[in-house]
Amino acid sequence: MSDLMKVSSNPHIRSKASTSSIMLAVVIALLPTAGFGIYNFGLDALVLILVTVLTTVLTEYIFEKLLKKKVTIGDYSAVVTGLLLALNLPPKAPWWIGVIGGVFAILVVKMVFGGLGQNFMNPALGARCFLLISFTSIMTNFDCDAYTGATPLAALKAGESVDIFSMVVGKTAGTIGETSMIAIVIGACFLILTGIIDLRIPGSYIVSFAVFISIFGGHGLDFAYISAHLAGGGLMLGTFFMATDYVTRPITIKGQYVYGILLGILTGIFRIFGASAEGVSYAIIIGNLLVPLIEKATLPKAFGKGGAKA
Repeated sequence: MSDLMKVSSNPHIRSKASTSSIMLAVVIALLPTAGFGIYNFGLDALVLILVTVLTTVLTEYIFEKLLKKKVTIGDYSAVVTGLLLALNLPPKAPWWIGVIGGVFAILVVKMVFGGLGQNFMNPALGARCFLLISFTSIMTNFDCDAYTGATPLAALKAGESVDIFSMVVGKTAGTIGETSMIAIVIGACFLILTGIIDLRIPGSYIVSFAVFISIFGGHGLDFAYISAHLAGGGLMLGTFFMATDYVTRPITIKGQYVYGILLGILTGIFRIFGASAEGVSYAIIIGNLLVPLIEKATLPKAFGKGGAKA
């Protein structure tokens, strides 16, 4: 039974794209962000990326071998998880943080619940939040050879001025993959042009977040303040690469808009009213947990008996 597909009644969505081709496209789209992270933070970032990706791939391979399941590392989903997790880590985090996070992402969040397509939350974000809770001092220390002191987002929350141009380019402190808005957008454009993602979730996420902080941020319609929030932290990385995850996002079109708006509001609440300057990871995870309710509320009614009437 484990090798049989569970097929629902028609109609079905048909696509020539395979899981491996989609995941490989995501890996390619993340290369500008990963490359800039290595350029910005040096060898430490490279080592952490390699260790984390190797850990996620090996964890999935060993788990499936031990349970005599079909080995699925060829679909590149474990590579995507490892790469996203690494890009969400501080550049000076010790290598074993990547190992612990990688094992947790694959073993606990993904494989225990049935593997790809069965996980109830984004594995990389689940692991990041686990690491934030378990190793708070390490995960919130962004001091490195190039930068010291608070991140631009933390400075913004403290009422200090920030250099928006540096935030857009990426010459700031932060996690390996969150600093360069330009690199992230280049990768996002690749995914949009190849049809891997669309703008329903990212667009509603960004707009609702901008509206929320304009109302509750205390600065009104201050474009510099809004731009700094959009360029700072993991908002862009989360918006285009994790909120759009096929497995954990709603499948209904209306649901995707609702989901994006929910993420924007939650991120605004965490950033404006929360103790931390960030909030993207927790917002997306909470959104993942609410996806079944969103889909139930936005599922189109069936036409015919017991459904919609003509």
